[in-house]
Amino acid sequence: MSSTKTRAALRVSARVSGELLLVLVMTAVALWLLGRMWSVVWPLVVGLLLTTLTWPLTRFLRRRGWPPALAASTVTVLFLLVAGGAVALIAVPVASQSGELADGVVEGIQRLREWASGPPLNIGDDQITGAFDSATARVQDSVGSMVTTVVTGVSTVVNGVVTAVLAVFLMFFMLKDGPRFLPWLARQLPGRLATDVPTVAARGWDTLGEFVRSQAYVGLLDAVLIGLGLWIVGVPLVLPLAVLTFVSAFVPIVGALFAGFVAVLIALVSNGLTDALIVLAIIVVVQQLEGNVFQPMIQSRGLGLHAAVVLLAVTLGGSLAGTVGSLLAVPAAALIAVVWNYVREQLVEPGEEPEVQTSPSPVGTPS
Repeated sequence: MSSTKTRAALRVSARVSGELLLVLVMTAVALWLLGRMWSVVWPLVVGLLLTTLTWPLTRFLRRRGWPPALAASTVTVLFLLVAGGAVALIAVPVASQSGELADGVVEGIQRLREWASGPPLNIGDDQITGAFDSATARVQDSVGSMVTTVVTGVSTVVNGVVTAVLAVFLMFFMLKDGPRFLPWLARQLPGRLATDVPTVAARGWDTLGEFVRSQAYVGLLDAVLIGLGLWIVGVPLVLPLAVLTFVSAFVPIVGALFAGFVAVLIALVSNGLTDALIVLAIIVVVQQLEGNVFQPMIQSRGLGLHAAVVLLAVTLGGSLAGTVGSLLAVPAAALIAVVWNYVREQLVEPGEEPEVQTSPSPVGTPS
């Protein structure tokens, strides 16, 4: 074995390892700074995602001669009306039947108690009462932790409201002044950065738009299939449950679990255990189709990512940052792919540059 080649290989390996370590350290520092600024970054991210959803209508109005402020204000108000209407569509029918649902829950508990008192369990009323007393004692002993949990929950709700309000305001300003951003950014940057950064930002904007649209398509498929199943079974509140399923599709994993739980609960208290199990089976099948077929296919085609990359990104994001990580994993992976593809384009030899598919409506194009 050649000692010269061995030393050269070791030097190259050491240099590459040092450079990689430096990149990892800088990445960790950037993520730490991002975490410290999360109270500002999170509303900005939400506002940006909402802007990608509402920008097509704003662009349509601006191309018809509407002033930017008027178009942005109109679209923002329409968005709030649609969001409020969706909430009302869910809340009002449920509230109108809340008495019936409450009676059904009480009846279900009574049936469960009667079933437990018969064979094969043969649990007597004294044992059931003792179990309730024991549970009550445990609840009383854990009042302190429950109060802490409630306070934490209230704080989470307040933070969510603040984030939503900031996101809506940011959405309005992005709709109003968004096309000015990239030209302004290009004027602030020196040299090649004045071209590279706006180009990457424009492609990233298109990628985020594809993500939001793909999530909307997946949510629509879920809502239609689950709503159709609920209608066939005869479960009440089909339309509100379908709307809830569509909205929850924008919050991966947790949103699907919540919407499914609500649908099964309503089926249980309204139609009985058999129909509730049928609804549960329908939801499980649809969610499996969504997670393994619909979402990977639609997102991989719209974002230019392989279906396996989408699945791995969602899994990694969820393990690292929970629900927020699952929500942002796919667009983050797509943005990384955008940056990588652009860097690769700039590093290829002249005459071998790959064909680049440009977007028909990049950010910063005058409307």
